[in-house]
Amino acid sequence: MPSPRAILFRLHWALGLTAGFVLAVVGLTGALLSYEEALTGWANRDRIVVTARDTAPLTPGVLAARIEARMAGAKVARLTLRDDPAASVAVRFARDPSAPKRPGSVYADPYDGTVLGPVRWEEGFATLLDLHRWLLLPGDGRGLGRQITGFSALSLLVFLASGLVLRWPKVHRARIWLRPNLSRPGRARWWSLHAVAGTWLIPVYAIIALSGLTWSYDWFKDGANRILVGAPEAVGRAKAMGRREAPEGAKPPALDAAWAAFREGEGREAVLAQILVPEEGRKPIRIRWFARSDPRPAMRNEARYEAGTGAPLAAERASDQPLGRRMAGNMLEVHRGRFFGDGVALLFCLAALAMPGFAATGLTLYILRRRAAGRRDAKRPLVPAAAE
Repeated sequence: MPSPRAILFRLHWALGLTAGFVLAVVGLTGALLSYEEALTGWANRDRIVVTARDTAPLTPGVLAARIEARMAGAKVARLTLRDDPAASVAVRFARDPSAPKRPGSVYADPYDGTVLGPVRWEEGFATLLDLHRWLLLPGDGRGLGRQITGFSALSLLVFLASGLVLRWPKVHRARIWLRPNLSRPGRARWWSLHAVAGTWLIPVYAIIALSGLTWSYDWFKDGANRILVGAPEAVGRAKAMGRREAPEGAKPPALDAAWAAFREGEGREAVLAQILVPEEGRKPIRIRWFARSDPRPAMRNEARYEAGTGAPLAAERASDQPLGRRMAGNMLEVHRGRFFGDGVALLFCLAALAMPGFAATGLTLYILRRRAAGRRDAKRPLVPAAAE
């Protein structure tokens, strides 16, 4: 029987030859997606600005109506407004159940509702996201692709644990653990680079894997919410806060009244606000916003207003929430590292870019090991057959 260490080693390279290549694709696409906003902003730099005017911009309700009139059949689902007189409005539309995909987002002039053009590169990043999440396989989030990427995220945790055990040295020195020895020849050099880089990135990959699993398995997401937020009853109450269903035949949501209440109350210090428009006014109007004093992704605030009247229902400030609740509500930013600041986000991006490197060095080590084993077998003397 092989030793436990030998079994762990075989598990490590077996997963590396399978899930390792999936992680290489996921890492490369994730690194690109982590800077989607910056890249699309650069590609649309001529559309994210307008000429500032002395007149006041249109109210959200009027703005949405004009945009829908110009985009026949499209329903506004989200308006992103900035506290800048020269900034355009980003508009996202609701998904039509009868259409194969959601209409493309556009930029609009906040002063007259003129559509400035579609968001360049949006479709490309949408395809990149599908590749990242389910490898472009049929079924989208309900198909085999989601299970493969979920299994790969679990494999990443196994890589971290098994790699740590396999390289556990007899002599514990920081130089051995944290500095690669690139002067060693052949397989030893590749092993040192592979092992030391993996050790440095253990915390980053652990966060990436654990946060990514919340999109792969519902049971894991429920467990993570229980740890970060509390009991399921508390989670349910938090989600239901301010939610009030409208009766049948409800009127369109009162965006202007909600916006006026927001600007007079919570939104006085907002530098960016996203208005989430409910369909047919059956759910509250939600306004997510960031304060001018602290616009970090981790500090996203939210206010909710009654759809029919625009009356305030509830408000949640990030500064008043415990860390666990803020992480649960911003899991995408945790996954990208932006929750912890720009410097950590860059580190997460570089770690994601390094995943193809781990796959390449792991494959190199496997090939060199097999070649060495073949040479040993060739040099081993033949055992003569037993005499009859």
